[in-house]
Amino acid sequence: MLQALRRRAQAWWEARHPARDTHQMGQSNIYILPSRPGLFFCVTLLLLLLASINDQLSLGYGLTFLLAGAGFASMHATHSNLKGLSLDLKAPNPGFAGEDLTLEVRLHNPSRARFGIGIAVQQPGGPTELAWCDVPAQGHALLQLRYTAAQRGLRQVPGLRIETRFPLGLFRAWSVWRPAAKAWVYPKPESDAPPLPAQAAQGDSGEATAGVRLPGPDFEGVRPYRRGDSLRQVLWKKAAQSGDADTPLLVRDTLAPASRRLWLDLMDAGGGDFEQRLSRLCAWVLAADARLLPYGLRLAGQELPPEHGPAQRHAALELLALAEPRR
Repeated sequence: MLQALRRRAQAWWEARHPARDTHQMGQSNIYILPSRPGLFFCVTLLLLLLASINDQLSLGYGLTFLLAGAGFASMHATHSNLKGLSLDLKAPNPGFAGEDLTLEVRLHNPSRARFGIGIAVQQPGGPTELAWCDVPAQGHALLQLRYTAAQRGLRQVPGLRIETRFPLGLFRAWSVWRPAAKAWVYPKPESDAPPLPAQAAQGDSGEATAGVRLPGPDFEGVRPYRRGDSLRQVLWKKAAQSGDADTPLLVRDTLAPASRRLWLDLMDAGGGDFEQRLSRLCAWVLAADARLLPYGLRLAGQELPPEHGPAQRHAALELLALAEPRR
């Protein structure tokens, strides 16, 4: 019974706050309650009112009602400090498990200036610090938030809390935002990984194809830049010396024998548990990419053909992020 109530409450909450990468704050999604100083303020007003009633003090009544009016005005100002603001989110760049990912949140203000706007990432395991900013009148503000990516995979960006206590701190107004964006979290690379495995490339018949030449680290010559070439191969000194923006960029044309093509196989990654082997494969992928070596990746039931370059690196790391052990 209790679990059913929790599921219904969770479904109601998710329906009230649908997952979106933009967030418009209005009457329906801003909540407000007295802060701790606000609670003491309310108790003080109650004591002043009781003392004024007991002693029939006209000045006491006046002071009590004056302070109460200031409190109500503060509550309205705090709520209005969020109302009307809109926010959008830039999805974070991929990262590695256990490291911090960065969220970029842009705030848009269509009216008067807003002050003391705080945003925090809602992560399990404890409160997170608020990042504060002011938003100019009819302007924009940019906040960068960091959170720890605990597990590998294509992970949902955690929820955000937008909060303000402006102007007097007597009330706390907040809104909850559930972003729809997801972030790639790659396995954490092994810190002291062994050297890359040395294997001979084989053709379809299983024989070594030593006569085939593939892109690699050996210098062969220069050629014009083609889309998809690594920026590390561009001859930047020649481009700077020419001084002509219309001169095409030149890149190093590198070739290597197919025998230097690598297959990074889960079976070659040692005898640790599944996550430790993925961590070693991740370190090998980064090492092969840094050396411009063409490499392929073999996991349980999955295979990525040998290639090199940024697209290959991203494809290999994404494959590792989604890998599941055989059951």
